[in-house]
Amino acid sequence: MLLAVPAAVAATGIPRSVFAATGASTSNAYDPPVRARGSATINVRNRGAYGDGVHDDTAAFQAAIDALPSGGGTVYVPDGTYVIDPVKKVYLRSKTHLQMASGAKLVAKRNDAERAYVLMVYKVSDVEISGGQIVGDRDNHLGTTGEWGHGIMVRGSSRVTIRDIRISKCWGDGISIGAAMVLNKPSISSYDVVIANVVSTGNRRHGLTIGRCSNIRVYDSEFSYNRGLSFACGIDIEPDTTDAGTALNIHIENCLITRNQSNGILCYKKASGVTYRRNTFSYNGGYGLLAQSTASGYVALNKFEHNYLMGVMFRNGTRTYQVSGNSFWNNHTRMHGVNSGTPVYKSMTGLVGGNYGNGAHIQAGSDCSDIRVTSNNYAK
Repeated sequence: MLLAVPAAVAATGIPRSVFAATGASTSNAYDPPVRARGSATINVRNRGAYGDGVHDDTAAFQAAIDALPSGGGTVYVPDGTYVIDPVKKVYLRSKTHLQMASGAKLVAKRNDAERAYVLMVYKVSDVEISGGQIVGDRDNHLGTTGEWGHGIMVRGSSRVTIRDIRISKCWGDGISIGAAMVLNKPSISSYDVVIANVVSTGNRRHGLTIGRCSNIRVYDSEFSYNRGLSFACGIDIEPDTTDAGTALNIHIENCLITRNQSNGILCYKKASGVTYRRNTFSYNGGYGLLAQSTASGYVALNKFEHNYLMGVMFRNGTRTYQVSGNSFWNNHTRMHGVNSGTPVYKSMTGLVGGNYGNGAHIQAGSDCSDIRVTSNNYAK
């Protein structure tokens, strides 16, 4: 059962990665789970990686991962620029932590492939990826087609943590989570994936795609400036329409979702049990949050500011959502323009009209049902 949240409670989504710049406290930052693994440690430099930004280090990374014992362990990546061929991919094994130093950068080698991934987490479990950066090849990609050049691809895997990393300039998504297809058998969904303190920015498609999976948690992260393809969003929750599976039990909290080409978050069709809490949706080129043909969600304690269309839109049969304790200011800037003044909030209950009303902030199509809007704060 969804619980009402007092409108007076402030809603500020601040990724931990930008706490230092904002001066905010990190005391409430989410502590992501450590996955099971052995104690062995292998340095990629000891397996032939150069880290000079010139040599192709793909084989060295794979050799380091494959050299771990059966109980797994940690592959350490010291500072340096490592060229990775995303057509070949680096495959993570079960019970492996790919631990990158803060000055470590994985740079995608130029390619013309429609599908290519720097890191591949495929049908494995207990995997952790942390630290450093991944930089895609969108600025010098050799092809013109395709939208699946991702930084990290997670398929059919369980108990995965991705944390403390910056991903940018990918030809497709920064991160994509979904199912692994198996010939003549049901596909394998991903389960229990945690994303914490990640910045996914400047990618050609989405900052994060959540497909067929369950129990996904996204905390303290930033999804920004993702643009290039039609419908480029900060986060896209969208199981493939040809897949019988769903996206189930997703929690997104304390994230900054800003200046994306299209919607801040799109939740589409076969997704349910999605909670959006304490996030900031701002300056997105579509809706702050668009829920379309989906069911069961909770929108609480968020900020929706300066989005080009409405702050929140429910349409095409969406049902069973509650919207509580959020703050809405200067949305639908296509109509109203960007207001840089100081907001004067008014607490109101339900779908309201007037100067503070929902014409710019929350809308629900006539074919939607069980959309419960309790007290929220509104400003012009």
